[in-house]
Amino acid sequence: MGSTRKREFECQVVNEQVWIRLRKRRTAGLQSPRVYFVECDQSECQHVDSNEPPCPLNRSLFEEEIQAREESARLRSDEQD
Repeated sequence: MGSTRKREFECQVVNEQVWIRLRKRRTAGLQSPRVYFVECDQSECQHVDSNEPPCPLNRSLFEEEIQAREESARLRSDEQD
């Protein structure tokens, strides 16, 4: 599961509605920890892909989804053991 469906978000940095989604950063190795970030469709924004202030995007916007993903991964891991 690499990304989620897009959702609208009112961005104060660009003063308009943008589309965001949760993404998983590609990391080395299958056993590496999951690193999530929030992706925005405004590629011209100087804060794109930073998820740090003044960018208002952060993982807490998708906290429920992250928890569901982690639980799903844990269940799959338990099934394999």
